[in-house]
Amino acid sequence: MALPTTLSGLADRLAALLQVSHIRWIWTQSHQGPRRNMLQMFTHILQTNGIRGCYHGISASLLRQLSYSTTRFGVYEELKEVFTTAKTSPSFPALVAMASTSGFAGGIVGNPADILNVRMQHDAALPAAERRNYKHAIDGLVRMVREEGWKSLMKGVWPNSMRAVLMTASQLASYDEFKILLLAHTPLQDGLATHFTASFMAGFVATTICSPVDVIKTRIMSAKTSESIPSLLSSIYKQEGLGWMFRGWVPSFIRLGPHTIVTFMFLEQHKKLYRRMKGYEE
Repeated sequence: MALPTTLSGLADRLAALLQVSHIRWIWTQSHQGPRRNMLQMFTHILQTNGIRGCYHGISASLLRQLSYSTTRFGVYEELKEVFTTAKTSPSFPALVAMASTSGFAGGIVGNPADILNVRMQHDAALPAAERRNYKHAIDGLVRMVREEGWKSLMKGVWPNSMRAVLMTASQLASYDEFKILLLAHTPLQDGLATHFTASFMAGFVATTICSPVDVIKTRIMSAKTSESIPSLLSSIYKQEGLGWMFRGWVPSFIRLGPHTIVTFMFLEQHKKLYRRMKGYEE
């Protein structure tokens, strides 16, 4: 499990700046304050908080990688190994089922860190009196339990787990399927060009499928009051129409696209290096 986690963590750090912009963009579009596009939000962060503002919540994001990514990547690879034989490989529906299972487990395990990630990254967008001002991820966990109780760690766990299922199924399973199709129906070989193309397409699919759940998850986790999902959906629809489903899609794809590409390209190269070190291939 350590290898996928390390690679995913590296990719997440490369995408951290755009993730901050994305979360604050979703928040400000639905709350008081001027409405900004992604570039304006990025500029606003730099002007008001400096370069350090681009990395608000980095400790929570690292904690999220250690929990969420370890689980989903590790469980998925283990399930693939169990159901792969010398003669047969899992079908696409089977890959989707495996990815969904691992994503659900990852969503539950990583939920506390995900709450901190959302809260710490959009904290600077709030008025000074409303900020939580967590010092770091551990301080945030301690304060959440002390101020809000243990149940606060599972706030938004169902939309988060749903998002994790959709993300893992659309990202991991679609990458494997795109790679199989490219190798079978194009002149491409099992190399960087194939890995790049398959991961790019997987990032596009994952962004589109997860966009509505991302919006819901961000608003639930950052809210100071509790609201049911049906009530939240009704409120969003009345205020914004169906457009809310893909609000922030562009910054999300700019973040998730490179994240997916870097993750899978590094993962493939490290897998190849590992197999050579173990003598599994020439």
